[in-house]
Amino acid sequence: MRPAAARQGRGRAVVPDADPYGPGCGLPAGPASVTQEQQDPRERQEREEHRERHGGSRGWSAARKGVWSRLRFTSLRLRLVVVFGLVALTAAVSASGIAYWLNREAVLTRAQDAVLGDFEQEMQNRAGALPERPTQEELQYTADQMANSSQRFSVLLIAEDPEGRTVYGGSGGLSGFSLQDVPVSLREAVNERQKITSTNEYAYHLYWQRIVDGDTPYLVAGTRTIGGGPTGYLLKSLEPEAKDLNSLAWSLGIATGLALIGSALLAQALATTVLKPVQRLGTAARRLGEGKLDTRLRVSGTDELADLSRTFNKAAEALEKRVADMAARDEASRRFVADMSHELRTPLTAITAVTEVLEEELEFEGGGIAPMVEPAVRLVVSETRRLNDLVENLMEVTRFDAGTARLVLDDVDIADQITACIDARAWLDAVELDAERGIHARIDPRRLDVILANLIGNALKHGGSPVRVSVREESAAGDGSGPDRSDGAGGAEAVAGEGAGDGAEPGTGAEDADGSGGTVIIEVRDQGPGIPEDVLPHVFDRFYKASASRPRSEGSGLGLSIALENAHAHGGEITAANGPGGGAVFTLRLPRDVSALMEEDAGGTEDARGRRSGTRRENTEGDAR
Repeated sequence: MRPAAARQGRGRAVVPDADPYGPGCGLPAGPASVTQEQQDPRERQEREEHRERHGGSRGWSAARKGVWSRLRFTSLRLRLVVVFGLVALTAAVSASGIAYWLNREAVLTRAQDAVLGDFEQEMQNRAGALPERPTQEELQYTADQMANSSQRFSVLLIAEDPEGRTVYGGSGGLSGFSLQDVPVSLREAVNERQKITSTNEYAYHLYWQRIVDGDTPYLVAGTRTIGGGPTGYLLKSLEPEAKDLNSLAWSLGIATGLALIGSALLAQALATTVLKPVQRLGTAARRLGEGKLDTRLRVSGTDELADLSRTFNKAAEALEKRVADMAARDEASRRFVADMSHELRTPLTAITAVTEVLEEELEFEGGGIAPMVEPAVRLVVSETRRLNDLVENLMEVTRFDAGTARLVLDDVDIADQITACIDARAWLDAVELDAERGIHARIDPRRLDVILANLIGNALKHGGSPVRVSVREESAAGDGSGPDRSDGAGGAEAVAGEGAGDGAEPGTGAEDADGSGGTVIIEVRDQGPGIPEDVLPHVFDRFYKASASRPRSEGSGLGLSIALENAHAHGGEITAANGPGGGAVFTLRLPRDVSALMEEDAGGTEDARGRRSGTRRENTEGDAR
């Protein structure tokens, strides 16, 4: 007699393996017991738990995707580190998985082949030497001898005794390896007779299967002796191999973690190397935005970042040259206006003296001027006054542009100052004043008079009388009150503007400038039709005309611009808007103590003007309207 033939690989697996310890296992990994009757209900329970886990995981997966979609990596350094980490993690996990799989196969295959080879040899030498119908004692003795082989596995032999009864002989006695420990599917495969063909020389073969019992992996194998004789089964614990594989898995896991940490450190170092030029570029760009046009980057290398630095340096150099050229042209333009204004004052003085004489002749009752010439004389007198005002305004604008305008501060009662301004220009009948005495401010009274004259004069010319002027004060913390824009008044074509167009909210400039006494708010409202919406943004632009069909007006076109510059010199602001009921409203906000601003920053006036450089404003004398 001889054992069933074992093919290459030391026997056949019963079915494709689902056991966690080997790819060639015959049956799914069983729970604690390995009998088929006990496996079925537990397998069903496992399948149900598997479905529950996967059903719950789908909801968690959807929630996780929602969170991930809302995640934004705003830092380039963070993104680089994350990408490097993901690449390293993927590579490490892949390499560790492949290494574990290959080592696992090698360890299990080596152990399995050794056990199956020894079992096959024992079946051939010892079980094959038994009679066709051995006794119980013979089976037991042979099983004990087979179990003492070098591989130290448990053996179970099954045969029929001379009386036809099935007898069992197992190593370890009655409490040892029994037939109930062999999976039913394995028993069926061992006892199944195969058809003899040209490719299959034997009717019976050696079959094996890996199972798990109580978290311990086992190898179970069985075969029949060809020509009659006992059927043999072995049970071999694979726990030492499983421990080796667990140690390998832990080692590979630790290596993966170290690789991930190393990749994060490497990514951080590379990100620092890559991002340092970018940070320098950002710093240089900020300095350039602050007006430091001589900012340049140090260029080293020939890579893309070096090319970017060279491009930045070229752009900064071109910008510096362009700004210098523009500044030179602007300075030349201001100098020309200033020189022209000074040169015009001398002939204007003589012309003004002559026009005053002509005006006296016009008022003389004796009629010193012929009636035919009188209109021309009146036109000359009017235009001479307008030209004189224009020259004075140009000189004032030149002082603002050059930054030479200075404040002469004094304690002023706002109501008295407005009354004096109205009285000096004979506007008492056309202006309604709503101001209580006792509201004091430390400001430049001459410049406040210029502001009021331009705002009130503009309202009278374009909005019509009565013009309402109101005054109120606001605490430094702000009481939430602002200019009442619902009852504004404004001229037909007038410019109410974006005095707020400088970007300052009403009152913010004054409140920021004034740290001690709060804010004084003066509103000038007229009864006109208001200001067209397309004109509002240009109200304070110099020489702006609201209508191209009216290029000529009585004003110089600079009044509102000069008023705004004077407000800025005080750290204040002027805004213009239309009231819901019609009319325009101009709101002047001034700090009550400008000296605090001047002490805080000696160049405060220059800074206030500089923050608004490049913006052009419009005249209060009504030319825009």
